[in-house]
Amino acid sequence: MSFWDIFRTRNRYNEKNIVGFLSFAVMTIFAAVDIATGIYGKELIHSDVIFNSFVIVTLGAFGIPEAGQILGKKEKEEE
Repeated sequence: MSFWDIFRTRNRYNEKNIVGFLSFAVMTIFAAVDIATGIYGKELIHSDVIFNSFVIVTLGAFGIPEAGQILGKKEKEEE
């Protein structure tokens, strides 16, 4: 399988899960670096917008909006 085959309609890979995992990995590395710099007494200067965008991509890739829609339906049924 070539690299371009993953962009076809029928393939063995779920691109959404790959992007979600990579986004989660970047967040994990970011958190580890932030903790390490904090231990050494230096502040890691970063943009919250970038970190929040990785959080949104991770939550979206792992299907969190679907869970929110299901919970929202249950609340409406209770009313």
